[in-house]
Amino acid sequence: MSATDNETRSSRYEQESDRIRQFFIRPFFLSVTIGIPFCMYKFLCGIAAVRIGSPDSSLLVAAGWLVVAWAVVDLSMNAGRAVLDIAAKKAPFEYCMIAQLGQLLRMPMVFLALDTLLSFSIICFMLWSGWIATLTPAESYLWYGATTLNLISLSVVSLYNEIRKA
Repeated sequence: MSATDNETRSSRYEQESDRIRQFFIRPFFLSVTIGIPFCMYKFLCGIAAVRIGSPDSSLLVAAGWLVVAWAVVDLSMNAGRAVLDIAAKKAPFEYCMIAQLGQLLRMPMVFLALDTLLSFSIICFMLWSGWIATLTPAESYLWYGATTLNLISLSVVSLYNEIRKA
């Protein structure tokens, strides 16, 4: 095998690797595997707060509906990003409301990271508060689906990155 053959094989590997990497950073992939699952966690937390709230805790009910509205807006933004990506168009908006606010301040990635922190905090809160037990079976399947998409995609991307290093 000549040096030219090795260079050709290496070049093909790098091109294929770049195509895979490009897919992992596309708005479609990011929305479907991260953004939309995070929206589901927010939505389900808001629904749980509304369900747990009572006439005596109208603040909890109001906060729950606020979180539901936040989730719906973020879901619309993520779905819009995914659809525009499929249509090969650049989105004029960010993945979520918080990142959109960050865009106005010229720091969308900082604010997207803040939204991620809040989403993970919601997950932890739902688990540790026991509110997750208040989900209906259908809601539980939404939670499971969101978790599956999120964790499997994280694992696949991590595996890809490690293989690339080897």
